[in-house]
Amino acid sequence: MESTLDKRQMTEFYKRMLLIRRFEEACGRLYMQGKVRGFLHLYIGEEAIAVGAISALQPDDYVIGHYRDHGHALAKGMDPKVAMAELCGKSTGSSGGKGGSMHLFDSARNFMGGHAIVGGQMPIAAGLALASKYKKEDRVTVCFFGDGAVNQGEFHETLNLASVWKLPILFLLENNLYGMGTHVDRSRAGGRHIYEAANAYDIPGVQIDGMDVLGVNECVSEAVKSIRKGKGPRFVEAMCYRYRGHSMADPTMYRERNEAQELGIKDPIDSLKKFMVQFNVASEEEFTEIDSAVEAQISDAVQFAEDSPAPGMDAVHTNVYA
Repeated sequence: MESTLDKRQMTEFYKRMLLIRRFEEACGRLYMQGKVRGFLHLYIGEEAIAVGAISALQPDDYVIGHYRDHGHALAKGMDPKVAMAELCGKSTGSSGGKGGSMHLFDSARNFMGGHAIVGGQMPIAAGLALASKYKKEDRVTVCFFGDGAVNQGEFHETLNLASVWKLPILFLLENNLYGMGTHVDRSRAGGRHIYEAANAYDIPGVQIDGMDVLGVNECVSEAVKSIRKGKGPRFVEAMCYRYRGHSMADPTMYRERNEAQELGIKDPIDSLKKFMVQFNVASEEEFTEIDSAVEAQISDAVQFAEDSPAPGMDAVHTNVYA
């Protein structure tokens, strides 16, 4: 893990990753209490990808993701209170409590939503990028998707159009090795080298360690620079590991309990902390202060969500299109 980033930037990465981790842990507790309902897909273990990638963008760049979207939303700047309220189905949530876990959305921050349909966000991402090019805007669209989406038709169709039209888009694959309970080696030919598929569409692709926030930031920064120069789309496959099951309803009986250790998986938050301590970027006391501040922020978010009212009955007639 090497970097030319300064203390402020590294500290911000640590804060943001820890915020996502603690947010997700709180979501898990609320789910067990019956306060978050429906499906809940946690981002625990993958925080370095959202933080490293989105930190390389400009505020007006678009980000669009899949149903494991909490990390992307928080990394893009969504208020944790608003996000937590949405998960709890409250009127103060980002979509008035109607979207829930898989449909966080913040147009003010150009976070164009989580999408529950596997691969469904990819054509939308191409549309966002096409609009930016048509309007001659200096905007990049980053499309997050999982390894389960690469077997969908939208994956191939979108990569083809993006390449033909040289769209300003970065395809960012979060390969956490599992599509629900099926290992990628059983569902995808070349499952651990999916980035090579981009070559068929004349899109430069690369594979990186998605558990290294500094490496992710460096790679995405270079890719975005190239895209802004009009060189067309880029493809990044970030290898990662989700520490929890596919969703809170998943007992993960399909994988060994010590699989992460056997694969040599290193926690992205702990790794950055050790790096910063080793090179005297921050002290243990500073980390203690950060940890306490994040805990307080999450506590406030949970309290806000619990205290917020549910949508009124009149809300059933709003946001309905005929």
